[in-house]
Amino acid sequence: MSFSRRQILRLMGGTCSALAMPNLARRAYAAADSFEPTHASLDTYRVPEWFRDAKFGIWAHWGPQSAIEDGDWYARNMYIQGSDQYQYQLTNYGHPSKVGYKDLVNIWHASKWDPDHLMRLYKKAGAKYFVSMGVHHDNFDLWDSKYTRWNAVKMGPKKDVVGMWKEAAKKHGLRFGVSEHLWISYKWFAVSHGADKTGPLAGVAYDGRDPQFADLYHDADCERFIDRLDWNDNDIPESWKKHYLNRMTDLIDKYQPDLLYTDGHLPFEEYGMRMVSHLYNVSAQLHGGNTEAVYTSKDSLDCAIGTCVLDHERGVAEGISEHPWQTDTCIGQWHYKKGQIYKTPKKVIDLLVDIVSKNGNLLLNFPLPNSGELDPAEMRTLEGVTKWMEANSEGIYGTRPWKIYGEGPSTQQKIATGNFNEDKQKDLTGEDIRYTKKGDTVFAFIMGKPEIAEVNALGLWSQQDPGKIRRVQILGSGGDVKWIQDNASLRVKSPAELPSDIGFTLKVDFA
Repeated sequence: MSFSRRQILRLMGGTCSALAMPNLARRAYAAADSFEPTHASLDTYRVPEWFRDAKFGIWAHWGPQSAIEDGDWYARNMYIQGSDQYQYQLTNYGHPSKVGYKDLVNIWHASKWDPDHLMRLYKKAGAKYFVSMGVHHDNFDLWDSKYTRWNAVKMGPKKDVVGMWKEAAKKHGLRFGVSEHLWISYKWFAVSHGADKTGPLAGVAYDGRDPQFADLYHDADCERFIDRLDWNDNDIPESWKKHYLNRMTDLIDKYQPDLLYTDGHLPFEEYGMRMVSHLYNVSAQLHGGNTEAVYTSKDSLDCAIGTCVLDHERGVAEGISEHPWQTDTCIGQWHYKKGQIYKTPKKVIDLLVDIVSKNGNLLLNFPLPNSGELDPAEMRTLEGVTKWMEANSEGIYGTRPWKIYGEGPSTQQKIATGNFNEDKQKDLTGEDIRYTKKGDTVFAFIMGKPEIAEVNALGLWSQQDPGKIRRVQILGSGGDVKWIQDNASLRVKSPAELPSDIGFTLKVDFA
């Protein structure tokens, strides 16, 4: 019996030392920045400084499913009898045996989409990198794809969405990334081959079973996955794996992304390693032999030694991580849904300062509607984030974790590191503090407006032994700061006027 590297690591409890390369070999790979599609070579990868410094990115999780404006996974759920989106499909478009997803892709018009204008807003809000959707589970590429007719240049808006996003990002000085969700499509889209089980059209096949559309809905072999969705590589045919690699290679060659996000683990073993090594080698060719690209995976074992950045979907970490990581989350649903209630600016900033204090980055999705124009409620969230970042971002960019990530009631709440746990973390209050550092300067984020901010970790006799403070400033505030440091704490009087209602940041320099 043979085991994959991931299975071996799981059997070892997540440790990796037995699989590590000798130090000389590791250094040789790293110095050359020429990666082979092997674990030994990819293990030498190290996260580039630009990503560690950036801290905040914005994502447009936008594509044909956004055109329906009824939320996540529409292309799948419209084929599941009894689901809300199946009913929405019947009411608004027709039965999926007659009107299928192949027809809906062309209602995506992007009539008011202005990537240059949006990028200006995102840069002003403090984003240092921008990520475009590349292809979702719906098997529809948002670029001029070499390997499928189902793409945004030939259908829908008839625009190179990825290319236009990249042009805008580069114009405004943002690093550019692309997300791919394609690998699982073979299983995810199998429901399109089904049929109603009850009712007047019971047994009438949905349009996915029509062989002339197999290049969108997959071949008949996928029908064994109609009634289950296992989020793994098991039983996916080699033909699909090869096709996946061709599409990803095409994407990398055309757009040379600074970041490539996979919705899941590094897929398909050697095929996935070929994709990542190609991404890194293309980056090295563009940057004088140094790899500056980032690949993200949601499997901690993929990123246990080099290889990638660990990504937590809608998730936060329990404490400071040794390695840089990322949270990807959304202000609402991933795909646009009419009437959605969005995260407040306060919630976004709570997440940001918590994540950065623990050595992470925040990638935040603003879901665009069919038109490609942010709605008024989204603009209010973006404007609130912008206002806070304009005053406080010095404590975010280019920082590293301090001795502890924070203090206050929120640090007593134990939340295990993982995905889909952000809603378990309570809103931060004026008693909650998060820390970062830049050189010898410490930044303390006060997540409210207490009359007196009491910072215990900066007391002379605290366990953190910070030393004697020379100066305290409040970022974005030009007035004098009233403060005192004693053995127990640093105490700072909140000024009457602050640049943002969300909270404020102490910039602390030591003697």
